[in-house]
Amino acid sequence: MSSTVRKLIQKKFKIRGYTLKIDALDQILSFTNRFLGAEDEALDLLLDHLQSQSQKLGVRSSILDKEPVSRAITALLEADDAVDEDFIANGAVSSSTSAIRVIDAFLIPKFRYDPIKKQFHEHTGGLHIHGDASAKAALYKDRFLLLYQRVLRDSHFSKPAFHTEMSHYGSCEIAPIQSLVGQMGRRWVMGVISQLEDGHFYLEDLTASVEIDLSKAKVTTGFLSENTIVVAEGEMLVNGIYQVITCGFPPLEERDKSLKSLAQHDFFGGGTLTKEETLRLAELEKRSLNDMFVILSDIWVDSEEAMGKLETVLDGFESQEVVPSLFVFMGNFCSHPCNLSFHSFSSLRSQFGKLGQMIGAHQRLKEHSRFMFIPGPEDAGPSTALPRCPLPKYLTEELQKHIPNAIFASNPCRVKFYTQEIVFFRHDLLYRMRRSCLMPPSTEETDDPFEHLVATITHQSHLCPLPLIVQPIIWNYDHCLHLYPSPHTIVLGDKSEQKAFKYTGITCFNPGSFSNDSTFVAYRPCTQEVELSAL
Repeated sequence: MSSTVRKLIQKKFKIRGYTLKIDALDQILSFTNRFLGAEDEALDLLLDHLQSQSQKLGVRSSILDKEPVSRAITALLEADDAVDEDFIANGAVSSSTSAIRVIDAFLIPKFRYDPIKKQFHEHTGGLHIHGDASAKAALYKDRFLLLYQRVLRDSHFSKPAFHTEMSHYGSCEIAPIQSLVGQMGRRWVMGVISQLEDGHFYLEDLTASVEIDLSKAKVTTGFLSENTIVVAEGEMLVNGIYQVITCGFPPLEERDKSLKSLAQHDFFGGGTLTKEETLRLAELEKRSLNDMFVILSDIWVDSEEAMGKLETVLDGFESQEVVPSLFVFMGNFCSHPCNLSFHSFSSLRSQFGKLGQMIGAHQRLKEHSRFMFIPGPEDAGPSTALPRCPLPKYLTEELQKHIPNAIFASNPCRVKFYTQEIVFFRHDLLYRMRRSCLMPPSTEETDDPFEHLVATITHQSHLCPLPLIVQPIIWNYDHCLHLYPSPHTIVLGDKSEQKAFKYTGITCFNPGSFSNDSTFVAYRPCTQEVELSAL
């Protein structure tokens, strides 16, 4: 590890025109060790400071020894400590709970990719809940272009520098579907699977559509359903149908690589940070080893048995030396669907009040923990379309009297914990994805349905890539379900079996159904450690 960092230091300083002596290199190495995971930002900050000081003092030497480097490092560390003390003095970091920032889905900025300029631009102006027909077309276009620009950076699908025969093992340039007309031989294409006619599936991109035959296709990991975007290898048949030979999802991209291509755009919604702020937050995050999030799904407030189990959980954490920073209660909050036939809203309101009393009775948790409530698919709300609004104020007023700082979030919602980006989503997604699957997924890598689900949503960069007839989505707010760049953690509240799976560096887990199975999860964001728990 140290040899890698040494090479990085020497490379960065050489680019800026500096030559390092051995003692200066050792000094810089010990400095970067304080910022594990943020070495790039730390070195850029140090170089900026060295250059500004050299200009002020009129120093022109390109050879750096230990003395000027030590001065620069000392100045930076003193400034960092002063800012930390100021933060604490002002109460900004008086407790770990203040490091938690909740981002409502409806406030997430919207970005669109321009394939001509090859860059993202932010949508300005308001977004209507009831979009017109063009908003639905834009939904599919935005999803496609988001993944298309990612695929173009992948070495396997980029255009080769010299003309060669495309091989199954070499470069696989993506061809527009329009170009398949009259072409023979195998071609790679990328498009959205659509059912333009009953029983007939097509692959669509921005140029054209072509009917596909999946009967002989070899598929990869994940659930292949209508509306998913795929990369396929195949050839045109005489009857004008594209015979798919290999079919899979667009390849993933490392989070750091995605961030470098975004020109400082804030896709997550937590605000952009300077290098100094990123380093300071990374340092504070390293000190937060005791921080814990407790996530429970299916908290039925109308069930005495479920409330009894919840009190047992709260009693257990109340007696801990360090209480959790955040409790996340995910719906459904009622054992019966709150639809048009539900006539007990006043009773549900009082039951939320009792939940508030129960939490308030645990004094340490009330004072030092925060409580976040995320609605489930069958909870009360204006519609079942995603994203969903927070729980109605009528139901939660009684609870807020006991827990004034309770957070009522949208579904999905995002949480920023120092530098960590965490996405929470409550939906019975696994069952619906399996039902909508066009063909069985490959079992070569795994036969675990949850792992297939995680592969699907991460490769699609979308929390719910289901057909809109299966799960309606507010057209103008589809971007709220995007997973780009990849977050650090995805919490998928599902009534299926409790699971945890780390996929390509992304921590994904399902806390299980608390009211049914008595399962929940204790999660430490600092180390991304998932502790599957049960009563």
